[in-house]
Amino acid sequence: MIKRKFGNTGIDVSSIGFGAGHIGNNNQDEKDIEWFLNEILDLGINLIDTARAYGLSEKRIGKYISHRRSEYILSTKVGYDVEWKPDWTYDSVIGGIDQALKLHMTDYIDIVHLHSCPKEVLEKGDVILALEHAKQTGKIRFMAYSGENEALDYALETGKFDSIQTSVNICDQRGIAKYLPKAMDSGLGVIAKRPIANAPWRHAEPQVGHYSEEYWHRLKKMNLKIPATDMQDIAIRFSAFTPGVSTSIVGSSKLDHIKASIIAVDKGPLNAEMKDYLESKFRKNDDNWVGLI
Repeated sequence: MIKRKFGNTGIDVSSIGFGAGHIGNNNQDEKDIEWFLNEILDLGINLIDTARAYGLSEKRIGKYISHRRSEYILSTKVGYDVEWKPDWTYDSVIGGIDQALKLHMTDYIDIVHLHSCPKEVLEKGDVILALEHAKQTGKIRFMAYSGENEALDYALETGKFDSIQTSVNICDQRGIAKYLPKAMDSGLGVIAKRPIANAPWRHAEPQVGHYSEEYWHRLKKMNLKIPATDMQDIAIRFSAFTPGVSTSIVGSSKLDHIKASIIAVDKGPLNAEMKDYLESKFRKNDDNWVGLI
């Protein structure tokens, strides 16, 4: 699999990463998850992205692949849901990191994101100070921000972060011109989330209440003349080869879905005509579209 430099961090990441939100459900079979996570590594994926909000995901990663810790870059997200600590405080960030270290059965976490916290929280500075302290003490290697819109803009302006995570897909292109050039200029690694926009082309009707509902409406308005059977291939290549993107995280509990993304990216970038077509369709309709939190 293609490997890329992760900004100026000195590490290399696989062009396809694994978004581990789909392995956190209580009703999943533990043996299946153990097999699945080890297969992910065997495919050559070396970036695994999870979060406190993803149920049992962090615990399962630690339980089933911590013995292979040298083979993967671990990325997680903190800032909330720490017992007896108010969300989005210094203590909640430190507490979240400490709990993640235990769950992942590791001495360090490579990348720790503030998980879509509002701009006003970043402006107070406490959560950033907490990440700085964790980095200085060796608990984490790189400080990161995951989010969109004005909060992401502010995070980039601080000069405090080593990397960002943001949506990059055919239905969510605003950041390509607005945020990725800033990230590249600052030497930041970039994790592209939602690279296939939750595949809205699979559904005859919008998935009400899910963020993909908005993507479904956007895709319909874009009116792309592309067969549905080709959409996943085109979408993942669009994200993975957007300038500035280090890795695109694919979330699934089905190994065939992960393999399909790897096969697609191995084909290389989209041709210029297709890339221009997708960008022009978005630009014609993007007056009121912003990145989805």
